[in-house]
Amino acid sequence: MLRYLPFLLVLALWIYAFIDCLNTPEQEVKHLPKVVWVIIVLLFGEVLIGPIAWLAAGRDRKATAGGSTPSAWHRNHRTEFVAPDDNPDFLKSLKDENKKDEALLKDWEADLRRREEELKRRENGDDPQQP
Repeated sequence: MLRYLPFLLVLALWIYAFIDCLNTPEQEVKHLPKVVWVIIVLLFGEVLIGPIAWLAAGRDRKATAGGSTPSAWHRNHRTEFVAPDDNPDFLKSLKDENKKDEALLKDWEADLRRREEELKRRENGDDPQQP
């Protein structure tokens, strides 16, 4: 099993570099057009020249805004979890939905009453639509 490990590592690096090359926007690609980088990664992937060249020189690797890593940014901008029962926005949205549902129910009830009255009139022979 250990003898397959180098092959799997090479394959993993090759696939990573290829997908990274495909997903990189054209304006972030350095030195060569993106299509040429894709071809280099594919043709020279088995010997690791293509993937290593792409990772080292093919992409413009910028630092994040403010000089911090994404994880440091998330640590500094954490939001405190609020349970739905304590969240005023969520409770307001429930009230709004209840109002809409109640209005719809009233409309259905009025329509049902109208239809029932219409059926009663038809049964009694008081239907104005009959000739």
